[in-house]
Amino acid sequence: MSRLRRVLAEQGGGTMLGLGAYFYDPIFLEIAAKLGFRIAWFDLEHCLITFSQAADLCRIASGLGLLTMVRIPDTRRENVLKAAECGPDIIDVPMANSPEVLHELVRHARFRPEGERGSFSSSRGSQYGLPASYAEEQQRINRDLCLMGQVETVEAVERADELCAVPGVDIFIGPLDLSASLGVLGQTVHPKVMDACEKTIRSARKHGKLVAVAAPAADSSFWIKRADVFFCTNDISCLKAGAQAALRQAREVMAQSGQSCDPVGSPRS
Repeated sequence: MSRLRRVLAEQGGGTMLGLGAYFYDPIFLEIAAKLGFRIAWFDLEHCLITFSQAADLCRIASGLGLLTMVRIPDTRRENVLKAAECGPDIIDVPMANSPEVLHELVRHARFRPEGERGSFSSSRGSQYGLPASYAEEQQRINRDLCLMGQVETVEAVERADELCAVPGVDIFIGPLDLSASLGVLGQTVHPKVMDACEKTIRSARKHGKLVAVAAPAADSSFWIKRADVFFCTNDISCLKAGAQAALRQAREVMAQSGQSCDPVGSPRS
């Protein structure tokens, strides 16, 4: 049983709330942990976080009591191995449009007999070679590490049952990319998107898979009832919301005192 499944069981079910870290900021992680978030996601697909920084963030988050997920760009062996050596609780791969993608993820992320992961006992992921038996350590890692594939295209939804049938891989749904694939970009609660998500969730539950999702907090009413892990915000969104709130409050006070509010710093296209 993966660490993620154990923690979900320990909390008695329900949805685990998490957030994304798109840049390297230990302070943000510490604040998130103190606020009560349970899991942090480090994005190496779109963002400029390096594997070295991801390892540091996993180390810091673990010390704060947060579970961790590393999203890699693809299932190339070097990407899977480097992510695994960071010692996260979850490795996630985007655009998992076929079972072959998930089988490749398993092959590179799991030690034998489940996969063909290369041995390297000196990393954080292997506890720096400290355990007495590296063979036993490999099997512990096989049990603890959760793997996820993202369903975020029409093709993936159409093959959801095949994807969910792949042993040892749970499901991550990406509503924003799914909305683009369905021709309703940005409408994450559009009926087409919701129907596709429901279809994927049914397949996941049929095969006993966990379901994670990243979606706006505004979509909580749908996902809190359906997802095991809900990434409801990220560092950029939090920074933007905080800055906007402070600016709005200051401008309201300025307006009440009769001062003009010059919209300096308005968003640019």
